[in-house]
Amino acid sequence: MAEQPRRSKPKEQSRGPVKKKKKRMTPRKWFFAFFFTVVFAVVCGIIGYLFITLNGERILTEKADMLVLGEASIIYDGNGNEVTKLYDASANRENAEYDEFPKQLLDAFVATEDQRFYEHSGIDFFSIGRAVVKDVIARSKVEGASTLTQQLAKNIFLTADKTFFRKATEASIAIALENKYSKQEILTMYLNRIYFGKGIHGIKAAAEYYFDTDLKDLKLWQMATLAGMPKAPNRYNPINDPESSMSRRSVVLKLMFDQHYITQQEMDEAKAVVYEPPADLEDKQTDPYKAYVDYVIEEALKVMPGITEEELRVGGYRIYTSLNTTAQQAVEKEFADDSNFEKSPDEQKAQGAMIIMDHRDGTIQAMSGGRDYVRKGLNRVEVKRQPGSAFKPIVSYGPALESGDFLPWTVLNQDSQKCFGNYCPRDPHGAGPVTMQEAIKESRNLAAVWTLNQVGISNGIAFAKKLGIELSPDDRNLAIALGGLTDGVTPLQMAEAYSVFASGGKSVDPHTITKIETAANKKVFTYHAPQSKQLMKPETAWYMTQMMQTVLEKGGTGTGARIDRPVAGKTGTSQHGIPNFNSSANRDAWFVGYSPEWTAAVWMGYDITDKEHVIKKSSSQAAAMFGKVMKQAMKNVPKSSFKQPSGIKQEVKEQAPVTNFNAVFLADQAKVQLTWTAPENSEGVTYRVYRKDSSESEFSVFADAVNPTTDDMSVFPGMTYQYYVVAYNAEEDKESKPSDTITIEVPETEVDIPEQPMEPDQPSDGELPGQPGDGNNGEVSPPPSVDPNQPVESETPPGDGGTVSPGPGNGNGNGNGNGNNGNGNGSADPGQGVDGPVESTDPGTGGPL
Repeated sequence: MAEQPRRSKPKEQSRGPVKKKKKRMTPRKWFFAFFFTVVFAVVCGIIGYLFITLNGERILTEKADMLVLGEASIIYDGNGNEVTKLYDASANRENAEYDEFPKQLLDAFVATEDQRFYEHSGIDFFSIGRAVVKDVIARSKVEGASTLTQQLAKNIFLTADKTFFRKATEASIAIALENKYSKQEILTMYLNRIYFGKGIHGIKAAAEYYFDTDLKDLKLWQMATLAGMPKAPNRYNPINDPESSMSRRSVVLKLMFDQHYITQQEMDEAKAVVYEPPADLEDKQTDPYKAYVDYVIEEALKVMPGITEEELRVGGYRIYTSLNTTAQQAVEKEFADDSNFEKSPDEQKAQGAMIIMDHRDGTIQAMSGGRDYVRKGLNRVEVKRQPGSAFKPIVSYGPALESGDFLPWTVLNQDSQKCFGNYCPRDPHGAGPVTMQEAIKESRNLAAVWTLNQVGISNGIAFAKKLGIELSPDDRNLAIALGGLTDGVTPLQMAEAYSVFASGGKSVDPHTITKIETAANKKVFTYHAPQSKQLMKPETAWYMTQMMQTVLEKGGTGTGARIDRPVAGKTGTSQHGIPNFNSSANRDAWFVGYSPEWTAAVWMGYDITDKEHVIKKSSSQAAAMFGKVMKQAMKNVPKSSFKQPSGIKQEVKEQAPVTNFNAVFLADQAKVQLTWTAPENSEGVTYRVYRKDSSESEFSVFADAVNPTTDDMSVFPGMTYQYYVVAYNAEEDKESKPSDTITIEVPETEVDIPEQPMEPDQPSDGELPGQPGDGNNGEVSPPPSVDPNQPVESETPPGDGGTVSPGPGNGNGNGNGNGNNGNGNGSADPGQGVDGPVESTDPGTGGPL
């Protein structure tokens, strides 16, 4: 068989450069890499641990005697004078020995602050890992990992400043403390140093201050209350905020139960106890200007985010404020005077709050958080209450003026409306028309509701929001015109809102702190006012100021607030709202007012309102408190005046019209007698009587009269006449609005036919030839006679209040709501403002309305 030819091998296609193969990690290489990594980590850990330990030992050795707090921060008043130290190491402090601590007290602190306290050596790596995981999941810092020992290290050895190595130093000191001291000693130092608010350091002093008891006599609920405070002493303070303190206590008790320190029954019983401050608590607190200082601390924590209250107190800061000691002393003097408040039937006192601010720069000058502020511990300047009529300028009249459709002399509630849908507010003044200025002066309710209804609820709410008051979604109703709010407002909010009126419509930023410096004079905060915004037209603020000044004048509701300088303001009261309790007493009483320099808000009421605890003297006491305090507080403040902006419209006063216009046809004298009542201030006023008969299309001047009466002698039988009268001021060439129009029908008179002489060619029977179809056999029938004593109906145009009947029995009403319309036998009572036709109580003989 022939050999097959050998096929040539095809050439390989070019594949480009040949890649080097990666070297595979053998198990031997993995082992050595892991081994050296671990060794390196261990070495680094040992070095780091030695560094931390040695550093902590060094600090502990150098500052072993530092068992006192850091340098006290100081608060200064507006003149740069020291007011108080936030902490004095020699005061409000008493150390205790370990044996004095009840076991449950130690359990409460360990369960709350450091559950693994007895297991770690200063740093709890397990807690750190757990906190890191939770923070990563939440993408924010949600849980701390500092041990109780670290907290002690921070409080004893570290200043309040924030540095890069702060946490490392804190950890090193904690390890050093654990190496040198026992757990019992660390707990003892911790409990003797921890801050409990109100300037109190140490558990022994706290037990005595808050519960008036020794450590050994503390109950479980009291221990849990104290254990919950270190996290936020001001917030979880049972005096400052009982509700938050009670909630925090429940958290502590739950932690103790979960860690098997207490039983379910013990937890439930301790949760249910309601805190009552000791009776002698007021005598234990000596800090001056307590409410103001507490407010400054809260503000400092806001402007220095990240700092704790403890760090603020021991950081050696210099806090400069706008405190006016003259004003503050005036506030505290009047709030200490029991005669300025209603007498309570029991131990619950009638309370109050007041805040004074300079609206020219927003600085808060003084405040009172309430009577016995230390005992109650609640700053009522920041507590929401119902503002009543003090809210009318904010939500009703302010937006009305801002719209440009209303002015102080605009007449409100022109139709005398009493109900708005299903809402029928009460108003002791009635439902008559009234100008805006009169409505504010006399605190008319229906006028305020009518105005808000005209302006629109949305516009009212938006205007209030611009002034710093954001209402609840449930407040979209007309009741807000009278201050009926879901959540209420605080005295601080009311002062801020009224400050906008006082400052010409510009925004105001209330604040107490002007600057904060360290002990080394390094500025850490300087107040810079935000850019001022024009929140309303200057004209709106001016008109409101002018109107609210009348509230303090005779006939106004706030006369007690008058001082020796211009003041504008508004009173307010809120109904008690107690079911099945029929009383005119109130829940809240207010006066909010301002001079050209300062604004102040005063609130009075009871913390808990019930049938025994209501305000009976309305807002008069709040206005009086304003007057008493501000007169003293402003004695050193230079006087100024409210500045009128350009473009202010002046009221064009109309000539007052006549009233009680009446017209009667006197048949026996064949004339129409016209009478009316002259307007007030009628000097130099004459009267023009306009007339139109049935043949004329327009009225013309019939007579000019000097006195409020005239006669029309030129009437003709069978004719109809209409009359109205205006008052005329020749000097200003102004006519008043016309009176009501009265229609008079002059009846036909009886005709006497003279006897005709007999003609010779007439029939001798003397009968006249009858007229065709007259049915009288030729006799002429006279028209029916008219009894002059019988009233004749007359007409008035629609809307004039009905028909006015001349003659006896005719009333004097003008028919337009200014008086009762004529009806019956003259029993109408003019000028009572009755809305619409009124039925006579005496049927009489008058014509129908």
